[in-house]
Amino acid sequence: MSNYLATSYDLNNKELISVIDELPLWSAPFGLQLLEKIIYRKNITALDIGSGTGFPLLEVAMRLGNSCKLYGLDPWEATIERIKTKISVCSINNVEVICGVAEKIPLPDNSVELIFSNNGLNNVDDIDSVIRECKRICKPGAQFVFSYNTDKTMNEFYSVVEEILIEKNMTTQLGLMKEHIYQKRKPVDEYLELLKKYSFSVDDISEYKFDFRFVDGTTMLNHFLIRLAFIESWKNIIPKFSQEKIFLEVEKRLNTISNNDLVLRLTIPFVVISAHKN
Repeated sequence: MSNYLATSYDLNNKELISVIDELPLWSAPFGLQLLEKIIYRKNITALDIGSGTGFPLLEVAMRLGNSCKLYGLDPWEATIERIKTKISVCSINNVEVICGVAEKIPLPDNSVELIFSNNGLNNVDDIDSVIRECKRICKPGAQFVFSYNTDKTMNEFYSVVEEILIEKNMTTQLGLMKEHIYQKRKPVDEYLELLKKYSFSVDDISEYKFDFRFVDGTTMLNHFLIRLAFIESWKNIIPKFSQEKIFLEVEKRLNTISNNDLVLRLTIPFVVISAHKN
């Protein structure tokens, strides 16, 4: 028996309160499905690529238990410190977090039995190098499971932007938008080709979707998540001198849609792919 019976938490502790609601809105739908695809085994080493603020890394660590060793890898240094706080508050003993990039994973060859990534692979700079690194560190038979949102993500928004860019003959910006979508959300077939190239066999591909619903476009564009994770990349598509005019028109048309449909709906389709190393 371990010492779980001795557990006693101070429910007024500010650090405790700061971590018990740690499930992040954006990554939760992807991560909850990812958790269902992971094969849980004792005595394994695992890696989370793009561990962010700790979900689902810490959840997987607690489900696997202390016979397992887990690593979280992320280039965002501030989130590493956040994970360390959660590790301390939650008394998790089997996790090590590393500030680094997935193109150069600082783990030995043939050292892990599980790699998982929740919406992390679509944010790397060189996906080919990342999959090659995954092959290098995986033992034969290791599971590689990841989620990502597909190229139809927020299609309702991008369709409005495309319509405006075409009307204004902004063909360069239209191309930049399409390239942005491609770089962030590559087709499933490209992932499958890369997995095959680096000796992974696909066991399962599951498709899901969820909706973000807002009362109108103004509300959507002012939402914290949208401003934090999306606005800057959208701005980069449009020349600075045209940004205010273009986004005002986008906002106006989204508001018209919400007035007609009684809601503004942004669809988020995603997949979870589970594979193993041959």
